[in-house]
Amino acid sequence: MKLHRLDLTGFGPFLTTQTVDFDAFERDGIFLISGRTGAGKSSILDGVSFALYGSVPRYESGDKRLRSDHCAPEDPTRVRLEFTVGDRRWRVTRAPEYQRPARRGGGLTTEPTSAELEEQVDGVWIGRAAKPRDVGLALDEILGLNAQQFQQVILLAQNKFSRFLLASGSERQPLLRTLFGTRRYEDYVRALGERSKTAQAALDTLGEHARTLLDLAERLIDEQGLGGEGDTPADLAGRRDAAVLAVQRAEYRLDTLTRARADADRAFADATTAHAAAVALARAHADLAQARQRLTALEAETADVAADRATLDRARAAEAVRSTLEAADRAEKAATDAAAAVAVAESAWRDAAPDAEADTDLAALDERLTGDLAVWAVAAQQEAQLPLREAELAAAGERVTELVQELATLDAQRAQIPEERTRLEGLLADARAAAAVADGARRQRDDLAARAAAAGEAETLADALRERETAHAEAAKASAQAGATVAELLQRRLDGYAGELAAALVDGEACAVCGSTSHPHRAERGAQPVTDELVAAAESDRDAALAAERAAAEAAGTARAAHADAAARAGGERREELQARLSAAEEALHAATAAEQRAQQLEAQRRELVELEAASQAARDLLAADLNAARETVAALESSLADLRAAVADARGTSATVAERAAAARLQRDAARACHSARAASERAEQDRVAAVRERDARLAASAFADATEAAAALRDQRTVTALADRVAAHDADLAATRQRTLELELELAGTSDDAVDLDASASAVAAADTARAAAIAAERDAQNVADRLRELVVQTDEAYAAVAAHAQEAEAVRRLADTVAGRAPNTMKMDLETFVLAAELEEIVAAANVRLAEMSAGRYTLHHSDARAARGAASGLGIDVLDAHTGQSRPPQSLSGGETFLASLALALGLAEVVTSRAGGMRLDTLFIDEGFGSLDADTLDLAMRTLDELRAGGRTVGVISHVEAMKEQLPAQLLVEATPRGPSIIRQEMVPQAS
Repeated sequence: MKLHRLDLTGFGPFLTTQTVDFDAFERDGIFLISGRTGAGKSSILDGVSFALYGSVPRYESGDKRLRSDHCAPEDPTRVRLEFTVGDRRWRVTRAPEYQRPARRGGGLTTEPTSAELEEQVDGVWIGRAAKPRDVGLALDEILGLNAQQFQQVILLAQNKFSRFLLASGSERQPLLRTLFGTRRYEDYVRALGERSKTAQAALDTLGEHARTLLDLAERLIDEQGLGGEGDTPADLAGRRDAAVLAVQRAEYRLDTLTRARADADRAFADATTAHAAAVALARAHADLAQARQRLTALEAETADVAADRATLDRARAAEAVRSTLEAADRAEKAATDAAAAVAVAESAWRDAAPDAEADTDLAALDERLTGDLAVWAVAAQQEAQLPLREAELAAAGERVTELVQELATLDAQRAQIPEERTRLEGLLADARAAAAVADGARRQRDDLAARAAAAGEAETLADALRERETAHAEAAKASAQAGATVAELLQRRLDGYAGELAAALVDGEACAVCGSTSHPHRAERGAQPVTDELVAAAESDRDAALAAERAAAEAAGTARAAHADAAARAGGERREELQARLSAAEEALHAATAAEQRAQQLEAQRRELVELEAASQAARDLLAADLNAARETVAALESSLADLRAAVADARGTSATVAERAAAARLQRDAARACHSARAASERAEQDRVAAVRERDARLAASAFADATEAAAALRDQRTVTALADRVAAHDADLAATRQRTLELELELAGTSDDAVDLDASASAVAAADTARAAAIAAERDAQNVADRLRELVVQTDEAYAAVAAHAQEAEAVRRLADTVAGRAPNTMKMDLETFVLAAELEEIVAAANVRLAEMSAGRYTLHHSDARAARGAASGLGIDVLDAHTGQSRPPQSLSGGETFLASLALALGLAEVVTSRAGGMRLDTLFIDEGFGSLDADTLDLAMRTLDELRAGGRTVGVISHVEAMKEQLPAQLLVEATPRGPSIIRQEMVPQAS
């Protein structure tokens, strides 16, 4: 993590925005934050902590006075911090809750806490969160440290510098876990614990499953009566052997029932065979009676079927000449229709061409008129285009006239441009001359305005100075009076000591002053004795008056300095004089500014005029080009129109229009074509009629019919023919089959009795045999199921207990491993896996810290990592002891002095930063702050500590140190100076102080 920039506005002692540029100290690597006590040095670190966490280390309890007391109600309070984590740059802005003026109705209202988080992407700040809670959650994920951890490794604040050194192991663990990302080891421990629980649960489940299987087997044995005589064994082996014997008994029972089921099957088969024979005999008698009845009915239908057969034969004979009959009828009708069409077509031809000769070749006439119509169709289109072309010619002529007029107008306008440009250039020169004094007038105005403001401020401060001086005089007078009162009381007390001593004398006891046991002349006590309370109250009043005098003197001095500064800035002149000169300067500046604006306007007009001249020339060129093009268009249209008129006149002939001539020719051609086609069709139809009649007569002569009428009468449609054929064929087939079946049944029943067969007796015998067979099958099935189930339960029980034995060893191994990594027995150190890893990291941190501590403590102190068992069952492995080389004894860090604790804490903090930064995937700590503590070191130890800090430059980190020690100011050239202004608010100055030679 690296800080880049911090802005503080209305925060702590700072009123106006103060900026700290941490990147400016990157080259030096270490810088000093210095200033008087109370100026606000620690407030810089408060701002960093508030920006990142919304809290301040110094205000963990009590009133959080984050808003500056110097703020007016309308002044804002805001902290903004830019920082980098990894390769991503962030900016966070926060504001605390404070009272501000209400926008409506007057009074004050509460401005709530606000926060905003932004990320810089390609040089642009993009918002990521805009509410305090969302910003806090986002920063927790980005930083990976909570506020307490941040103060232990980066922001080493006052009174918290040694927290990591003096912390217990349980307090160090969360910080180390966050810095080194070892939470996964805690996950490993948790996963192993879950695995151990799962293994034990699985083992318990297997044991319970085995016992359940054996219980099921014994319950089945009892239900089926397969148990032996005597008590049921209690041990597992005896129970298992009893179950095996029950399986053998079940198998013997199954064999007995299987033989009984086979006997029942044979009895049922015999009864079924006998019943089937009786049923077949009864069915044969019934079939014979039915066949005889059917044969009688079929023989009665023979005469009707013979008539249908005769009709079917004549219909099939007539079907052979059907096509020729129909063809002859169609040909005769077609010839009649064609003759009628010829009459109609010839009538239309005579109407279309009344002057035509009778022997005109209609085909030749059709061909000639078709060619003429093609030529006249083109001419008709040209005739339709004549008005459009003539309109185009007229429009083109008008366009030529318009362009000539526009060109003349443009030339007249362009002739006025040179004169206007000359006028504008003269006005522009005058305006530029008047505007040349603007800068000087502006500087004079600003100087006079500043001096007038300073003069007004000096007058106001003069009144305040008189009030402060009066208050100082009054406070000095009150302080003198309070001092005189204390002196008077002390003198009175001294004067009254004799009376107090006399009052305490006792006869016979020695005097505390002279030692005499007799006291003949005792002094009298005063009327108003001075007590300790009176003296203490007077001294308190004197101290308060003295403090008030000092405060009044400081206020008067501040007012005097402010008045002198304002008077110096006013130059010793009165405000009225300066205001008069300021008014004159403002008038001069106003005139010069107006001249500047006029010059800018004239310059813009001159540029527009030049652009207008260039644009007009371009427009003239375009108009000339358009005029030439328009004239060429007129010439082309005149030539084209003349050719078009000649072609149309030739095609029109004596007709009014080309379309009229073409319509008359088309009517004559269509009539000729129709007449020619009708004559040809009529000739073909007559030829087809003669051929069809000849074919019909020949076919009838060869048939069994005398003429076409007889053949047509014998014709039947296909559905009727099919129905007659189906009826004749069905009757013939049915009659033959019925005769055959009757003969077969008579032969089959020859020699049998004609009495009815008794089927009820045989059916009863089958039902009884089936019932006995079903009972035997059910008994065998039940016995089979019992034997299989019991055998399966015994096998599953053996397998379950084998699985219990196999799983028990694995479960025990997992349990021991889970307990070990969780810090439970057999782990005698009570150190879990994550603590073990963190202990190794702490060893490296201590080793890195000892490199610094050995130098800073001149080899006396060495830190040692301790893995001693903690008391009361606490986790061990994260302890730190200190070895004192002078005594050779280890002791806890709490026994170190203040300076020694500071050195050890500093070394440990630097070692922690080095180890964390060197870890791949760990958080890199590029910025470190140390708030005070160097004042507890002597000169030699301070020099060692400074050399140690100076070595951090090579590591690329930036270290900020807050201290009042003068030696550090001389050694550290890079400094942030926090100064309190005379009016109260502090300011931050960032500078490089030259080192002494």
